Amino acid sequence: MEQIAISQFKATCSSVLERVRKTRKPVLITRFGVPVAEVVPPSARKRPAGWLGALKGTGRIVGDIVAPATEEEDWEVLRP
Repeated sequence: MEQIAISQFKATCSSVLERVRKTRKPVLITRFGVPVAEVVPPSARKRPAGWLGALKGTGRIVGDIVAPATEEEDWEVLRP
């Protein structure tokens, strides 16, 4: 495991984090040679196989889906 002094880590924090993300190898942060922290890559995210059809089977039809929701007399657009 790579070791890096805390002062050097503070100066190059972004690049160290990016290196850990890309290489997936942890880095040990030390202060005067004593381990202080360990930067490890994130665990792999579980991704769904695909988003298409992800909500299949979750909806249900209640009532008539063809008829208008209200009577035509209630529509302001149709009033003279």
